[in-house]
Amino acid sequence: MVLRGLSVEVPPRTVVCLVGPNGAGKSTVLKVASGLLRPREGRVVVDGADVTGQGPQQMLRSGLAHVLQGHSVFREMTVEENVLLGAYTLRDKARIAERVAFVQELFPIVGERWKQLAGLLSGGQQKQVEFARSLMIDPKVVLLDEPSMGLDPKTTATVFQQIVRMRDAGTAVLLVEQNARRALETADLGCVLDLGRVHISGPAAELLADQRLSELYLGGRPKSTA
Repeated sequence: MVLRGLSVEVPPRTVVCLVGPNGAGKSTVLKVASGLLRPREGRVVVDGADVTGQGPQQMLRSGLAHVLQGHSVFREMTVEENVLLGAYTLRDKARIAERVAFVQELFPIVGERWKQLAGLLSGGQQKQVEFARSLMIDPKVVLLDEPSMGLDPKTTATVFQQIVRMRDAGTAVLLVEQNARRALETADLGCVLDLGRVHISGPAAELLADQRLSELYLGGRPKSTA
């Protein structure tokens, strides 16, 4: 049992961040939500519909897209081919074209490198391709697992900017991130997990300002605003 009595809500157009020590169950939450793992108890609800027990493909149709930890682009395929894989459940060509135009506008680098091999892109650019692919089905919630893993600070900052753009474009985001402080600076709401339970939750800015929380889970004292 990794998760114990845990409840996480992701409102529309909101970034919710899960932080906590290693082994707290953060990535497990995403795997349960996306159908990679089936919960022994409890429910997964999307827009009022109980989708508990659905597999990953059914979860996609229900409006949940999961961007896995690490790089998941197909390096020998073009950016275009990678992104269109995210639309494999769609049959309406006009709808696909509409979503392509949307992600190209949201992530300009995707449109600029559309015909290039994805393996020629930098790590941060590949991550934007993954984001674009996840948005092709127009999901209600995107689940992001450690999107900054292996990226340098400048590229990490760009990735977090793109997460904000996703939210501002109307997509809710449930974020698990190793850089807890940076994630909470980006998020609207935060949940601190410990031993499979929600230890504390609330507005991300309030969690950042909590000195004891910062020392226990965020690697030091909160930054002074003076």
